[in-house]
Amino acid sequence: MRSLLLVRQAAAGRARHTALVREYPHVANAGRFAVLHDAADALLDELTERYMVEHRETKELLGPDEALVRVVRLIPRTPAAAPLAVSFTNLPGLTLRLGRWWARTLPVCGCDACGEEPAQLVDDLRVQCAAMIEGGLWERVRRGVGGSWFECKLIGADFNAGLEGPLSAREARDARRGGFAAPTQWAPWPRRS
Repeated sequence: MRSLLLVRQAAAGRARHTALVREYPHVANAGRFAVLHDAADALLDELTERYMVEHRETKELLGPDEALVRVVRLIPRTPAAAPLAVSFTNLPGLTLRLGRWWARTLPVCGCDACGEEPAQLVDDLRVQCAAMIEGGLWERVRRGVGGSWFECKLIGADFNAGLEGPLSAREARDARRGGFAAPTQWAPWPRRS
């Protein structure tokens, strides 16, 4: 059984906040990923200063059996540009959400055997955010005999990847009503003057 610990964490430039943290017995040195939280805070502050976005910060549950985590959203002042959300997970790690469906977990696993490097993960975070901010994210809903699914592509100067996954009938209907029946390319973020 995994035990829960109450841990106080300091976020760069912010008041101390509390999060529930799970112990990960297969991760000998989870602390090496703490740099991800600092890098994400720095990136979010940088983007808030550079672009016309609304900064929202909340505490949310990632799932029914998950801990309460800090979530920061940057919402551009134009509805044609995609929103960005970063969840500060308890490994410590991040969940990056761009637009409606693009989602990546950094690190993917975090165990010592996988050998994910924190510096590379910070670079991945910055590259993916830059690609979306420059207008390189497109998303759509596809219908097929077996049901509907989402597709998204993220293309930037140093990045080119795609994701797809199934949607329930309700999710597909809501997405089509929201304008995702045809491919939607999100606009670049507006800069502050």
